[in-house]
Amino acid sequence: MYRFYAKNRFAAFCRNLVAVGLTTFVFPAAAHDFWIEPTFFDAAPGTEIPIVLRVGEDLAGDTVPYINDWFSDYRVVMPSGSEPIAALLGDDPAGRFIAGEAGLYLIGYRSSRDFVELQPEKFDSYLRNEGLENIIERRAALSESERPARELYSRCAKSLVRVGDGIPDEVYRRQLGYTLELIPERNPYTLAPGELLPVTLQYLGEPLEGILIIAFEAAAASEKIALRTDANGRVLLPLDRSGLWLIKAVHMIRTGQDVKRAEWESFWASLTFRLPAGNPDN
Repeated sequence: MYRFYAKNRFAAFCRNLVAVGLTTFVFPAAAHDFWIEPTFFDAAPGTEIPIVLRVGEDLAGDTVPYINDWFSDYRVVMPSGSEPIAALLGDDPAGRFIAGEAGLYLIGYRSSRDFVELQPEKFDSYLRNEGLENIIERRAALSESERPARELYSRCAKSLVRVGDGIPDEVYRRQLGYTLELIPERNPYTLAPGELLPVTLQYLGEPLEGILIIAFEAAAASEKIALRTDANGRVLLPLDRSGLWLIKAVHMIRTGQDVKRAEWESFWASLTFRLPAGNPDN
């Protein structure tokens, strides 16, 4: 369940393109997860933290290099402000930052729009995996079920890193203004396994109802939590184990008449963090 059609040689493909100097090429295909995986989720002040971008499924997949044309926003928010992530074209890990002061750090990445065309069976499969059965029904009503689907898509990824101990702040709930955004209402680093994490999903800054939120921990990726948002765009996620967690959601709309080559547009949100093993101390 919640499986996708991965292309395992994507990283090598990217390296080859960078090697020949191309800077405008296709971002990973739509039916994959995309997430931020910092080298350290828990670090001491002064630590340099490389940032790994990944595409794949079940928190396993290929790395994505730093390509300027692939994103419209890429930054780290810290207790005292924010700064863009800087790197060189083709860098993998795709940038790094110095964790200075103690507190929470929020890494954000909003990709540029990209295009994919999928055959009907593959498109329907990924719609079911992401809880988008309403799009299947709408395609049927439009007599499009047997036609390939042309889709624009973009990624809105976030990741939380804890630096030092015992410094309360609310960076974890900072809104980055992304089209689709997952916003935790509690600091995950103050939770213990078995506690609930309330999360709100926003689309264009407003709560979004009825969207499937999927959450899982890397070592138990087959044991997914899947809940739909309520009228306030909210779910309560029971985080039952420590480790690396991914929370994700997908929203899809019909494109307007001014979008010539695609009938659909999807927005993919993700959030990663590492849930501590014991009782929190802050």
